[in-house]
Amino acid sequence: MGLKNLKQKKWFKVMTNMYVLVLTIFVIWMTFFDTNSLMIHLELRNEVKKLEKQKDFLQGEIDKDKEILKKLSSKSELEKFAREKYYMKKENEEIFLIEYEDSLKTEKND
Repeated sequence: MGLKNLKQKKWFKVMTNMYVLVLTIFVIWMTFFDTNSLMIHLELRNEVKKLEKQKDFLQGEIDKDKEILKKLSSKSELEKFAREKYYMKKENEEIFLIEYEDSLKTEKND
């Protein structure tokens, strides 16, 4: 197959067209090498999605904390919270902690 036969082919004429060559080089450059390349855009899009998920999670945590703060605004709820979470007690009061066998961490020696 000679150069003359190759030049006669339709795909060769299309591929050697100056506009097609410039467009191909431009597309390759914009996809891989430019500072605003397609690859960088995809990475940034994934990062934005991850940050949006984190924002939604944290917004849910804020809502939960607001509910807890509303509950703790009354004195009786605040006292209940302190007793349950921090084992606080009144003077002249005794606290008994009951632990069940399945809730204890035991080491099994085989």
